[in-house]
Amino acid sequence: AEAQANSTDGFLEFSVGKFTYFLLSRPFPQGAILRHISSNVTFLLFQIHSQYQNTTVSFTKTLLPGTSETGNDRGLVFILRPEQTMCTWYLETKDAKPVQNVAIPLSYSERDPIPGGCNLEFDLDIDPNIYLDYNFFETTIKFAPANLGYARGAEPPPCDVGTGQESRWRLQYDVYQYFLPEGDLTEASLLQHLQRMAQVPQVKASAVKVVTLTADDKTTVSFSSLLGQGVIYNVIVRDPSLNTSAAYVPVHTYACSFESVDGNCISPGRVSTKVFFTLLALLGLFICFFGHRFWKTELFFIGFIFLGFFFYILITRLTPLEYDVRLVLTAVAGSVGGIFLVASWWRFGTLMLCMLCVGLVLGFLVSSGTFFTPLGNLKVFHDDGVYWVSFSCIALLIPVIFMGCLRILNILACGVVGSYSVVLAVDSYVSTSLSYITLNVLRRALNTGFRGAFIRVPFQTNDFLVLAVWGMLAVSGITLQIRRERGQPPFPPHPYKLWKQERERRVTNILDPSHHIPPLRERLYGRFTQIKELFQKEQPAGERTPLLL
Repeated sequence: AEAQANSTDGFLEFSVGKFTYFLLSRPFPQGAILRHISSNVTFLLFQIHSQYQNTTVSFTKTLLPGTSETGNDRGLVFILRPEQTMCTWYLETKDAKPVQNVAIPLSYSERDPIPGGCNLEFDLDIDPNIYLDYNFFETTIKFAPANLGYARGAEPPPCDVGTGQESRWRLQYDVYQYFLPEGDLTEASLLQHLQRMAQVPQVKASAVKVVTLTADDKTTVSFSSLLGQGVIYNVIVRDPSLNTSAAYVPVHTYACSFESVDGNCISPGRVSTKVFFTLLALLGLFICFFGHRFWKTELFFIGFIFLGFFFYILITRLTPLEYDVRLVLTAVAGSVGGIFLVASWWRFGTLMLCMLCVGLVLGFLVSSGTFFTPLGNLKVFHDDGVYWVSFSCIALLIPVIFMGCLRILNILACGVVGSYSVVLAVDSYVSTSLSYITLNVLRRALNTGFRGAFIRVPFQTNDFLVLAVWGMLAVSGITLQIRRERGQPPFPPHPYKLWKQERERRVTNILDPSHHIPPLRERLYGRFTQIKELFQKEQPAGERTPLLL
């Protein structure tokens, strides 16, 4: 149920289990009241939510340490006294603009566990809040351990006296994740979807359970950050002995800031990123359909990806350069790698070396896709050694499997890798989860803390459309190249040998008109002389011999 706040005697009136919308302004702290509390309720959990502006909820009208919480998603637990039927608290904001909020008080009985009842880390004595921190790589949530429920007026059970089944150590914590619609940054949508993550039945019905923690585990969970994608997290604490449960205060993030000037949630993409991946996509689209025919162009594309990827990791980990500078240097290094691979083919004709690079790039994409699935969230792969050995084995398996049919391997690499560059370009303009296939591997290489993060992404309308475009381009490119190359030599001949044979033919065959063409050095010198004459002053006709006195 939803309602607008009713104000009586200067207090906002709330009802148990009912969501209430209201505005808060800076100069006017607002009292809140809940009446007619049932006698079988032992504690209340009040929570308040806003999109990005901070709100303070406090036990007292005067803010004191340990009696208030400030943030976007905050709440308080009220332990009720015997015969208590009314509860009051206070709300305010320091933001200059009015803040739209939605709030709800929830009631629990003495059998229900108390979220944050054994808090030893945060300010409140009983802290039901989830604390969220994010960066480019990961989003981390922390929460305080819960305690067993107890009757009104009774002493709370001790938190750390024993670890048996009669203590809070029997409690379990289910961590849930819920994705907002892709590209939806509206305040109304967020506040509406938060209502699905406040109470236990709705959380279980709407969200996906990511992991279950026991009392022996740390109450900290990491997820991969999704820039510009709204995500809501919540934790349900369960008492298996009594078959009861309670929900913490849900918390949300977009992994970006609404108030920052550069790279905010409204326009998260950088211009440099869009230019870089647009140019890469144009080249990749050409490779997708014509890569095998234009062999040297494909080698440049593969060499660019191969060296550019490792160079970006190197300068990011070793230098504090700005992102735009690193991207430019990566483009330069990738171009050098592409030229080097083309030059090695032209001079030495090492087909196996070139195809090894092609196979490894395709294997990298296949291996990245493998760990993009739920397989990548297995606990065994949280170890860097196991992860990178497994990743390398899958990447090496691709060129090994296709060692006997190199042309098929090359055409497959052209179609799949070339079309995926289009996916990366689309992601720089319209958010899509498919870009995280390779981005998560890059994050794993750049940040050691990312190894413990759960990798989950939404798969919604945009992603289905981009996946269809990727598949269509890949299948079309592979089919076209296989049909066009039927009956043709598998690979072009060695360019250096052809050049030597042509040069020897011109030297020995005097009837060939090219035989009489001067050497390259003489032609360059003659051209330089012609250019030099353009800048010399024209001499007048007539005798210029000086008179002898």
